[in-house]
Amino acid sequence: MKKNYLIILLFVASITGCSKSNSAPPNNNGGDTTTNPPPDTPLITHTVFAKGADISWLTQMESEGYKFYNRNGVQEDLFQVLQDEGMNSIRLRAWVNPTDGWCNTADVVAKAKRAKAAGMRIMIDFHYSDWWADPAKQNKPAAWASLNFNDLKTALSNYTKHVMDTLKANGIYPEWVQVGNETNDGMLWEDGRASTNMANFAALVSAGYDAVKSVFDTAKVIVHISNGYDNNLFRWVFDGLKNNNAKWDVIGMSLYPSSTDWQTKNAQCLSNINDMIARYKKPVMICEVGMSWTDSFACKSFLDDIILKTRSVANGNGLGVFYWEPESYNNWKGYSLGAFDNNGKPTEALDAFKN
Repeated sequence: MKKNYLIILLFVASITGCSKSNSAPPNNNGGDTTTNPPPDTPLITHTVFAKGADISWLTQMESEGYKFYNRNGVQEDLFQVLQDEGMNSIRLRAWVNPTDGWCNTADVVAKAKRAKAAGMRIMIDFHYSDWWADPAKQNKPAAWASLNFNDLKTALSNYTKHVMDTLKANGIYPEWVQVGNETNDGMLWEDGRASTNMANFAALVSAGYDAVKSVFDTAKVIVHISNGYDNNLFRWVFDGLKNNNAKWDVIGMSLYPSSTDWQTKNAQCLSNINDMIARYKKPVMICEVGMSWTDSFACKSFLDDIILKTRSVANGNGLGVFYWEPESYNNWKGYSLGAFDNNGKPTEALDAFKN
């Protein structure tokens, strides 16, 4: 398949040791006492900056009659609307066996085919669950619930490879793949809970990594953590993964500030980004951002700033920024952090992606 974009990662990093961590994730008030690793060869990345959105609700919204409009009030396909707003990338979550079918493999492929037809880059976000996985819950798929750990790793690997193979069979080549979603304390609890068994979490990450690479050797594998401003949390997770020989290509972050604290959170996030790159020699992606659609002016200011800060990272190692479900409107599913108004048109917040 012809590639419109190419990411080249050149890094030399030393990964040694293997340990099991039983410590709890740090909180924002804890001081860092971890010693920095020895300096490595600087990471150099050349890339086209990703400006994107997670639009995983799209097909479900369309099934309930939701339509989307450009700034002039003309109805358009959502992919066209987002391209008009300056976006070039799409993120899609994958659930193993959701009861209602949305975000299962067939639904992911259907949306990915539309993204490909629109000429957009694609990120796949594996939750490794039948429903939402986030810092508060990382539930195993029902079909995996009784498996021992070795079989759980095999199930994760087989499922990941199956989705990748299905995408490839449909001519879809994802540029990025997340192995887990907001895995602040690991995934596939309790086996993969990082605070009780970091080694297991690392093994699951590596199983996902190897499965992705077996199908798409150039796809970049992301480990994704929320609260991108929280350096202590990120050091705890990624020190644990590194010490247990986990494999990953990109560090992913979420960032959801308010209209009153976004300047502070953005500054903390940039500091964390630069620390992650210096410490682990891996580039960083902001995989999720959002703010209340009623604060569209503040949201635009926030987005202008976090996009500028991410793009300012040396050697292009700030890879991009993705808005989470901007197309949500009319209080869809009770979610108020979209960036469309109640008439189904983009708010001024998305102007930030045009710059």
